[in-house]
Amino acid sequence: MDIPDEEETTVQEQIFHNNVRILIINFLFFFGLYLFGYGIISHFKKRAKDEDLATDADEAIVYRISLWLSSFSLAVSIASALLLPLSIASNEIVVQYPNSYYVQWLNTDLIHSLWNLIFLFSNGSLFVLLPFAYFFIESEGLPHRKGITARVQETLLLLVLLSIIVMGLVVTLSALLDRSQATFDLLFNMWDSYLPFLYSCVSFCGVLMLLLCTPVGLAHLFTVVSNLLVKPYFLRDLDDDLNVARFEMANLQRKLAVYYTDLNSTKVTRSSLSKQLMSGMHSVFNERATYLDELKKKIKLVKEDITRLEKHKQSGRITRNLFYPLAMIGLFTVTTVTILLVTLNTLQLLVGIKSLPQSTQEQFALGISSLSVLGSTGAYLEILIIFYLMATTLVGLYTLPLIKKIRPRKMNTPITHIILDCGFVLILSSALPLLARTLGITNFDLLGDFGRIRWLGNFYIILAYNILFAVLSGLCIAKTFTVKVRKELFLRLQALVSVFRRSSKED
Repeated sequence: MDIPDEEETTVQEQIFHNNVRILIINFLFFFGLYLFGYGIISHFKKRAKDEDLATDADEAIVYRISLWLSSFSLAVSIASALLLPLSIASNEIVVQYPNSYYVQWLNTDLIHSLWNLIFLFSNGSLFVLLPFAYFFIESEGLPHRKGITARVQETLLLLVLLSIIVMGLVVTLSALLDRSQATFDLLFNMWDSYLPFLYSCVSFCGVLMLLLCTPVGLAHLFTVVSNLLVKPYFLRDLDDDLNVARFEMANLQRKLAVYYTDLNSTKVTRSSLSKQLMSGMHSVFNERATYLDELKKKIKLVKEDITRLEKHKQSGRITRNLFYPLAMIGLFTVTTVTILLVTLNTLQLLVGIKSLPQSTQEQFALGISSLSVLGSTGAYLEILIIFYLMATTLVGLYTLPLIKKIRPRKMNTPITHIILDCGFVLILSSALPLLARTLGITNFDLLGDFGRIRWLGNFYIILAYNILFAVLSGLCIAKTFTVKVRKELFLRLQALVSVFRRSSKED
């Protein structure tokens, strides 16, 4: 019996320990994201008793399984959004501390396995888990059968029919785009031809959605931040504005009390009137109803104004006058840097300095050198911009008219809306690494199957996408800021005029 050498045994042990370590890290990573995704969905979903599921055991099981699948899909979405930032940060950490004992677990095999797992889970969640969860929650079971088994069978049957339809559409589209490729090769070579082409189509749709959502989100993010933070009030007295609002509220409440008093007296008189006179009074009653609605709307607006002014008054001067301008300046700076990077990437593509985002590198080694010209500072700036793009994408997504109807609301979102939301977020987050690489935000190469997507090698698609993104983002920001600036200038002029009038009266 041959006894292996010590060096050979040591190499085998190192490979074994490395593989075990990668499995443990990936498991902990996805398990933590699953718990986080489950917590987010639990924050927004309706309770089971509110959806009439508490009394039926089968419905409760179906609801629970759909919830688990949605939580896993949301965890994969978060992992897809974190994929590129974690890879960039890992590379910079290994570059800064190449010989550190505490970062030896950050290696090339770990990054490669993370990219491959996320690509696999994204495909599985998008094409299998989320459709199964939606059909499962909507299923009623096959005829003459009852129970969970009948609903599972109906769901699987619908998935098979849907997969056949999608397969036909994909094969037809592939034949139209690439006539040199044999259709039968695409049908019989599912793993190497059909599935990559299908995901290439879905990723292209996701990138187009990002092209629509991100510029809109860039414009609306300023509004969202301004609503969350306390705005500064220059050249205005908060006490005077609060007193005016309270006087207005007292006046409106007095009008409302007078209206109800007149309404009660009208009811007494109304009983003694004849039917002929009553028919002539309908128009008067309609006018009063309209007046009441307008009065209630005014009272609601004034209440909101009072609440906002009281919040401003309770906040300190530093919070009121410093945080809001800094937040607006920070958002404007990041937006400007993003548009400049996209413009620079477009020029480099035209000149030929920048290569296409499709991966051509066979072997990737972590920690050889920093991938940013500015070093670690530039790499962390790239991470900030990627997170900023994801935030603006989510804001823009739920600003769109149709998707706005299924926007998650706290403790009031049906499970079907949650499944659809997870699907949209998964498509966008899976396309986020492609977006960052296409726009030239980072030079980190797309690994695994992400870098083999076909349309990434088309020069005209990449160039047109960069130009459209820069133009649309610039137009949205210009329109938002011009409207805001006009309103603010008008308010400042009104404040200056009131100050001059008050000083002239005092003189």
